[in-house]
Amino acid sequence: MRKQFVVIGLGRFGSALCRELDMLGHEVLAIDSNEDKVNSMLPYSTSAVVANATDENVLKSLGIRNFDLGIVGIGEDMQSSIHCTLLLKEMGIKVWVKAQNSYHQKILEKIGADRVIQPELDMGIRVAHKLDSENIIDYIELSKDYSIVELIATEYIDQKSIIELNVRAKYGCTILAIKRGEEINISPLPNDVIFQGDVLVVMGSNIDIKRFEEKGM
Repeated sequence: MRKQFVVIGLGRFGSALCRELDMLGHEVLAIDSNEDKVNSMLPYSTSAVVANATDENVLKSLGIRNFDLGIVGIGEDMQSSIHCTLLLKEMGIKVWVKAQNSYHQKILEKIGADRVIQPELDMGIRVAHKLDSENIIDYIELSKDYSIVELIATEYIDQKSIIELNVRAKYGCTILAIKRGEEINISPLPNDVIFQGDVLVVMGSNIDIKRFEEKGM
């Protein structure tokens, strides 16, 4: 479904968002106070505007209320990030915000940001999990205690069905999907067989996933 996004702050984070959202077919309004950054996003947005996003009248004139979601990617200016987030929330739209650090994140959460992102921290966590195990391809943190991971199926579980592995009963995890080359099996059935080299998309508590990886793989 085509959605409308406003991206405020066109640094590396905001620019990457604009490109990807545009590629995915969504409408994107790109905003920054730097004209060069705005011009660089003209090919990757529905509209790109040089504007002060901490000015309520400016935001209203751009019809921000009509957007599905606002992403605040303002970099080093924490005060502007907080101010802009407040204005967007007061206009009644969902807001995702890039935070510089945990202090910034706490403030954003208290003023009502719907989601706070720390790109460097998030990437650091994902890389750490990949380094921790050769079987982990990717890692998504759902909460402090729960995650979704992509695990490479080893020789130990080659040609075994999901019901044979009994992952949910033994380890408390759920296999959400099986990837095999370019094919992906969403919501696999109990009798579906796993082969060495398949990628398993597994959801569960961090402790249970670790147990499955170490003892069940």
